Amino acid sequence: MSDSVEVISAAAYTEGEPAGGELLLEGTDGSGAVRRTVLPGGIRVVTEAMPLVRSVSIGIWVGVGSRDESPAVAGASHFLEHLLFKGTPRRSALDISAEIEAVGGDINAFTTKEYTCYYARVLDADLPLAADVLTDVVGAALLREQDVESERGVILEEIAMTEDDPGDLVHEEFSLALWGDTPLGRPIAGSVDSVRELSRDQIAEHYRSHYTGPNLVVAAAGNLTHEHVVELVWAGFEQVARHSHISLDRELGPNVSRAELDAAAGPAPLTLAPAVRLLGKKTEQAHLVLGTPGVNRLDDRRWALGVLAAVLGGGMSSRLFQEVREKRGLAYSVYSFATQFTDSGAFGVYAGCQPKKLREVLSLCRDEIGKAAADGISESELALGIGQLRGGTVLGLEDTGSRMSRLGKSELVYGQHLSVDEVLERMGAVTMDEVRRVAAELLATAPATAVVGPYQNVEDFS
Repeated sequence: MSDSVEVISAAAYTEGEPAGGELLLEGTDGSGAVRRTVLPGGIRVVTEAMPLVRSVSIGIWVGVGSRDESPAVAGASHFLEHLLFKGTPRRSALDISAEIEAVGGDINAFTTKEYTCYYARVLDADLPLAADVLTDVVGAALLREQDVESERGVILEEIAMTEDDPGDLVHEEFSLALWGDTPLGRPIAGSVDSVRELSRDQIAEHYRSHYTGPNLVVAAAGNLTHEHVVELVWAGFEQVARHSHISLDRELGPNVSRAELDAAAGPAPLTLAPAVRLLGKKTEQAHLVLGTPGVNRLDDRRWALGVLAAVLGGGMSSRLFQEVREKRGLAYSVYSFATQFTDSGAFGVYAGCQPKKLREVLSLCRDEIGKAAADGISESELALGIGQLRGGTVLGLEDTGSRMSRLGKSELVYGQHLSVDEVLERMGAVTMDEVRRVAAELLATAPATAVVGPYQNVEDFS
């Protein structure tokens, strides 16, 4: 089992930092104050106090995802997500899960195209335990050869599971149709071939290169004080630094966010000629995604695009739901979505239906996208879309886990922290002309299309 956590005074390691950390948000909109402290080694600690709850969610966010991988190490970030739970010098794989579960908490992780997160949710009294376990897992993984081999089989099973789920598979095919064989287009988990070829040394080098202090953000939300979280995080990383690659050198500062880095570099937007991809599989239901390049994370058009997505396919009153399901009964599930990355984005529509109905569904989806591109939306639809976004945003931030995620992404990826009131204000300020312009700019282009189902001719969906 783990050693006890020694909590030391914040004054010992925050020289030059304001007492209680830097105040980022006052917390005047019903939220708690958001504060940030930068520790030696460049590790950032960002917290939000929620004194009316009895839980805390804490996550360690790492600024590396599948788009940071070359084809030779495709899947390495996701592989590490698995391996870090296999053991440290202080804990076995069983200890890691059992210690958190013994206090009724949850511990898990996920990998995306641009970041990886390891998180736990516990009672407020068990925050010291959660912080100790997470810093140990992220900072001192053993990465043993036998663990690499055992998890290789688990990951190959995970890939096979995705391939057996056409609803998930069609989204991977859509990414390839839109971005091609690029880091954004390739699957997060890698391919069967790349996972089989990854060596322990390659994975360990990926770990040492990216899991460093400047690339780490610790986010926590719940019944906490900022000073206590900072002390716990420092104590945890100070302990693992004794026997890991983590450095607590005071000369190291935090990395800038992905959005800030991209803005400084000023690259051209990542767009490719959209393609049509057909994956012929014997399925009971056909699955379709079609869409166009969208906008990046900090593009001001993202607010209008969110409203457009809500109007087209955001709920039971949306255009697509009414036309495809309510009026014609052609599909059970149909919706639209907008995804943003640092330098690119996507706007898309998904539908699942009986194979014989797919061409009609595809035609209806194209028609609705074309109408939006040509004519925009109505005043009543604008109000509905804004209302959906505002309500969904507030309701989605009612628990400590969602608040913690918001903190981590804001610090690591966006490089800015907006209050809930600021977000609601920006949504509410979207105008008809803004929605009309973004629809005309994005949806008038030829869409990328992905289909999974019992078909043979890709030309049928061009």
